[in-house]
Amino acid sequence: MTLSQIRKVYQQIADRRQMFRMFDRHAQRPNRFEGDSGPLYSGEWFEVGRAEHDYMLEILPPLWMRDEMFALREFLTDSITSVFYTLRIDGRVRYFHAYCDLSVSRSPVEMRGAIALRESWPAKAMTHEECIEHIWSASHDEYRGYASERWMPEHRGRRTVLIYSGHQGTTLKLLEDLSDDEIAAKLPVHLRHLPERIAA
Repeated sequence: MTLSQIRKVYQQIADRRQMFRMFDRHAQRPNRFEGDSGPLYSGEWFEVGRAEHDYMLEILPPLWMRDEMFALREFLTDSITSVFYTLRIDGRVRYFHAYCDLSVSRSPVEMRGAIALRESWPAKAMTHEECIEHIWSASHDEYRGYASERWMPEHRGRRTVLIYSGHQGTTLKLLEDLSDDEIAAKLPVHLRHLPERIAA
């Protein structure tokens, strides 16, 4: 599973419990300690509350602070760390967390621009990918996982979620194969009928 593009992975403001869950939302992946996990995390971002932002600023001295952002001193991988942002969007101050690859010199600045652009959309909307990522982020660990050796070889290691399928009861399904109806059923009520936006 290789992602590594800038992507919003949670559609609500994460409280402290959810924020800490989101810091390692790929923790269940097979072979967790093998290979480079950087692309799984690099580019992921989500909104947090002011209290969560301030808590992370006070927990350790930051690696650096500039403009409206600071980076954590503890790295997730060799060059990827948490960057927190304070951004004024449409006249309102908001707070965000993102994983940036500091080996790429403009990564934090490009992330800031991408967040501001995404959050300035004129109408509330979600891309198909954002729906999928929100479902993954919001699902409890017991209801999400990775396809094991019982799956076809081409599916092994891909993300799965538990869904309710009517008369068949609950079943595991590949996250990427969820139908529109299954996606709607897994989303919170207030997100179910947002217009779909095609990713730029």
